[in-house]
Amino acid sequence: MARLEVKHQMGRADIAAVSGLLDAAAEVDGHPPLDEHQWLDLVNGGRHDFAGLVAWEPGHDHPVGYAQITREASGTHQPTWALEWTVDPHHRRPDGGIARSLVDAALGLVAESGGGHVHMWVPKPSDATDALATAVGLHRGRELRQLRRALPVGETAGIDVRPFVAGRDDAAWLEVNNRAFHWHPEQGGWDLETLRSRQEQPWFDPNGFLLHERDGKLAGFCWTKVVPSEPRLGEIYVVAVDPGFRGLGLGRALVLAGLDHLARRGLTMAMLYVDADNAGALRLYDQLGFTTDHVDRAYVGDVPPALADAADAHG
Repeated sequence: MARLEVKHQMGRADIAAVSGLLDAAAEVDGHPPLDEHQWLDLVNGGRHDFAGLVAWEPGHDHPVGYAQITREASGTHQPTWALEWTVDPHHRRPDGGIARSLVDAALGLVAESGGGHVHMWVPKPSDATDALATAVGLHRGRELRQLRRALPVGETAGIDVRPFVAGRDDAAWLEVNNRAFHWHPEQGGWDLETLRSRQEQPWFDPNGFLLHERDGKLAGFCWTKVVPSEPRLGEIYVVAVDPGFRGLGLGRALVLAGLDHLARRGLTMAMLYVDADNAGALRLYDQLGFTTDHVDRAYVGDVPPALADAADAHG
């Protein structure tokens, strides 16, 4: 039986131990166990409404599993929580015991914090993760497709772009990003702190953060990056057109500008993520030669508040 430690603040030793586990899992699974938002919460030591659950087993001086919950910004009155987890590849068992313990404990913490709507993200889901989700009362929800295509493309963008200038373009970019993604649970609602946290990452390169302007206004952008774990792989990290400039074919042109930039850096493959129900974007990417590499799935459900909280609410 694994022993779980719950940490609302992560010290340097905690971060180092968990990072070693995440690296081992990523090497075997072919993908990082935590998405970028959750990873940044971890390496920054946690924030309000953060909890890291570290699993240990006797006779081992390293964690055998890890789960993380973070309360996310939500446009509704109901709190929304992100949950992700992984188990050390050498400690994965057919019964999924460590994973179940981590997820049960994480959902228990959500209940103790007043409950809310949970998104449990799983990269490359399987029948086993479907079964785990069902066992804890979650069901299939949003899906993201990771699409890839070889570089170069052989088609030009046909628009002028320039690199992002930190300190000068921040406000204009935040306005366009938040207008374009007002509906998006992760990309919408960014503030200067969120943007600066990305600029502080080792992969950030302003030369790959491409802006397109018209009539003196920011009309759209294509933000690219080199994937740290795969130096020959480039990513269309975020691409958007300001709502006031839609209908001009800028989306396609901006993607082509980003792909051209990645190819000129010597990269041989490009990838991006897109919601599986975004028919318009999928159609565009299909026309540009992208194909699906894999799917990431969110299992969702509503967790009621713990009984003590519920009693207090009615007292």
